[in-house]
Amino acid sequence: MKIYKGTRDVNGVRVTVNGEPLDPRTDLRDFHADGFEWGYDGSGPRQLAFAMLADMDGSESAFQRYRDFTTDVIAEMDDDVWSMTSEDIGESQEGIVYVDMTLDTLLKKVRGEID
Repeated sequence: MKIYKGTRDVNGVRVTVNGEPLDPRTDLRDFHADGFEWGYDGSGPRQLAFAMLADMDGSESAFQRYRDFTTDVIAEMDDDVWSMTSEDIGESQEGIVYVDMTLDTLLKKVRGEID
């Protein structure tokens, strides 16, 4: 199990995973943030969500899930110090279904226009 910790103080923002700095994974997706952040929905929180998910489950999962994770979890954190386990992250994503198709295709399937 991984433990993610974030701290915001006069020296800035720091996020670690198991005591080591969390890689922002800008090599995979760069939100052009000035670093990690939380407590609102913006580029810093999106980079944090993406980095945590990529670290935990890999890049494919991060690309699929970072938007919901940002909105549902990262944007809602309001403390300057937090800690979250990989298990907490997994539980926050339970019940979310990702459909690999466009909305138009989904609607046609629902209407029975295509198989």
